[in-house]
Amino acid sequence: MRSVRDLAVVGLGYVGLPLVREACRAGLRVVGLDVSPRVVAGLAAGRSHIDDLSDTDVTAMLAAGLTVTTDAEEALSSVGTVVICVPTPLDDDGGPDLTAVRSAAASVADHLRPGMLVVLESTTYPGTTDEVVRPILEKSGLTAGVQFALAFSPERIDPGNPTYGLRNTPKVVGGHTAHCTERAVDFYGRICDQVVRAKGTREAEMAKLLENTYRHVNIALVNEMAIFCHELGIDLRDAIEAAATKPFGFQAFYPGPGVGGHCIPIDPNYLSYKVKRLGYPFRFVELAQEINQRMPSYVAQRVQDLVNDAGKSVRGSTVLILGVTYKPNIADQRESPSRPVARRLRRMGTNLVFHDPYVTEWEVDGEPVPRVDDLDDALATADLALLLQDHAGYDARTLSRARLLFDTRGRVRDGTAEVL
Repeated sequence: MRSVRDLAVVGLGYVGLPLVREACRAGLRVVGLDVSPRVVAGLAAGRSHIDDLSDTDVTAMLAAGLTVTTDAEEALSSVGTVVICVPTPLDDDGGPDLTAVRSAAASVADHLRPGMLVVLESTTYPGTTDEVVRPILEKSGLTAGVQFALAFSPERIDPGNPTYGLRNTPKVVGGHTAHCTERAVDFYGRICDQVVRAKGTREAEMAKLLENTYRHVNIALVNEMAIFCHELGIDLRDAIEAAATKPFGFQAFYPGPGVGGHCIPIDPNYLSYKVKRLGYPFRFVELAQEINQRMPSYVAQRVQDLVNDAGKSVRGSTVLILGVTYKPNIADQRESPSRPVARRLRRMGTNLVFHDPYVTEWEVDGEPVPRVDDLDDALATADLALLLQDHAGYDARTLSRARLLFDTRGRVRDGTAEVL
């Protein structure tokens, strides 16, 4: 007879695995389900495939009783709670792709039992839990809020954050009914220090999109300011730091070569999609997207200008890209602006090489970019070094060895580098 599990986590990536770890630490009996045989085999062998969990973490989870599988029946037939943490990318038209969510919900529906709690954590547009997931689950013949509980809880995972993780980041939950909310609060209360009740699933879904749209719009603001401040001869970063001394009414955001990661480049599109279905334009989001998406081209143009000012042609010049991940000090490359920057530089005819302490191989549009191992030599020989990600290893002393440096992250502020 198959043993009863407390929790099944569907999707064992950047969202699902931290949840599994905290649940195991809390003493819950956990099974993980993923469609990738490679991911499941790696985890079963004690290997982590994400930045925030080490192999030691995975080994400890296995020792605590974690099982991982690609078999939905094995994972879902005897559990009390199911949390769906599958990807929600954009489709070819820039709209929400809920293929993985629908597939996960259908698998859960095949094994849904009275009394179960089902939670969606995948980021999506308001209404998805009620309009997409609930009807699929109710094909089982069970009714949400009556025979089973249904809720949405937005993930707030910040890869590489040494201070805030799943346990000490407040967990927002919103249920299909008040009872569903309380079921979800009880569950997350076992693994999170603070649980915040939202009015319902739509409010919880909107909370996640609001958080990231806020960041998206403010990053676009400073990115646009960076463009005209360069023309006006104003040190924008100095102005931002001065403004940040105000103890109220201001939060500092800084310019960069674009936006990356699993949230900011994608989540606002989900909100824009929902608003457009109402017949309204979402001008703030659309403008922010336009500004942030043009930053890679602007950075490439600045590179061309710098090389030309040095008396060389950008065509045939060697450009050393420093940092290709979307955040510092992690290996995650999802939606990193380094690729569109590199794509634009290639079109200009540059010879590209890269260095990243967390990435051993990198390609753009299927074509590999050579990696340099000797950073000091590469800095001394490249026509221009382009800092796209400020990993800790790229300190001012190291970067000072560059013949010509364009710093898009504000790491070098002594006047020896061109700074975005």
